[in-house]
Amino acid sequence: MLEIGIIGAGSWGCALAYVLHKNGHKLTVWSALEDEVVMLREHHEQKAKLPGVKLPEEIVYTTDLKEAVAGKHMLVLAVPSPFTRSTAGKMQKVVREGQLIVSVAKGIEENTLMTLSQIIQEEIPQCETAVLCGPSHAEEVGTELPTTLVAGARKRATAELVQNTFMNEVLRIYTSPDTLGMEIGASLKNVIALAAGMADGLGFGDNAKAALVTRGISEMGRLALAMGARFETVSGLTGMGDLIVTCASKHSRNRKAGYLMGRGYTMQQAMDEVNMVVEGVYSAKAAAALAAKYQVSMPIIEQVNAVLFDGKSPREAVTELMLRDKKPEHDDTEWE
Repeated sequence: MLEIGIIGAGSWGCALAYVLHKNGHKLTVWSALEDEVVMLREHHEQKAKLPGVKLPEEIVYTTDLKEAVAGKHMLVLAVPSPFTRSTAGKMQKVVREGQLIVSVAKGIEENTLMTLSQIIQEEIPQCETAVLCGPSHAEEVGTELPTTLVAGARKRATAELVQNTFMNEVLRIYTSPDTLGMEIGASLKNVIALAAGMADGLGFGDNAKAALVTRGISEMGRLALAMGARFETVSGLTGMGDLIVTCASKHSRNRKAGYLMGRGYTMQQAMDEVNMVVEGVYSAKAAAALAAKYQVSMPIIEQVNAVLFDGKSPREAVTELMLRDKKPEHDDTEWE
């Protein structure tokens, strides 16, 4: 049995708390919101963000960050990506040398272009970091529907520790050393999912969805290779797998926000309607900046940014994508 602190009591943090308790571990869950902690203590359910998933009474809930961090064998950082740096900064003084922090959110910081695990390592240099991601909605994990994730870390022993801690008969965990590729896929798929949602909102069909998913993977893969990651990672669970589920599922916040924008909502109106953090909005500018930095063509990312921040209509963005210059599907194609 491990003592584990989960930092963040949203839908994903609570779903993982459910899994880890089922696996026999002792859990302390932290939230910055007193009302949220009171709700969880009284009802053992995240009624606002994960309704219907009853959490075990043995789980401890607190607003005291030191209580959630000090002495724990493992920490799971599950706050939304815009709050990763500020939360890690608050944790720094109570994290011991070598304490393992598993990053389970998805995003790239706009002003630094850093991944979340890089932010954590910068803010808490004494810690060890790992990444856990893949095609997974909290609503399904919390109700024990079969799900597969990837545990990434620089050291194999660290990745295997995360694998052994989370894996059970309904949650299968693979391992990978390519944390950069994992985080690129996990972040950029949210931006592509906004585009897929816009296409749905415009009334386009399965053909358009398949094109966005496939060409989206191509864009993600080009960037991953340019940054030194592996294309196999992006074509696996944390890239292609996560992109499929995020573009297609009724649970996807990014797809829903994109759908509302396709129906005429502004970005802010769509985010207000979703009423949870829409990670793709926060990663879109960073994705475009990375494309420019590494001189990688990412037309879908470019058009999503134009819709989000430049006032372009989703229909106009689709038209521009369709009318770009003719080209082969793969750049290295050889002809007779």
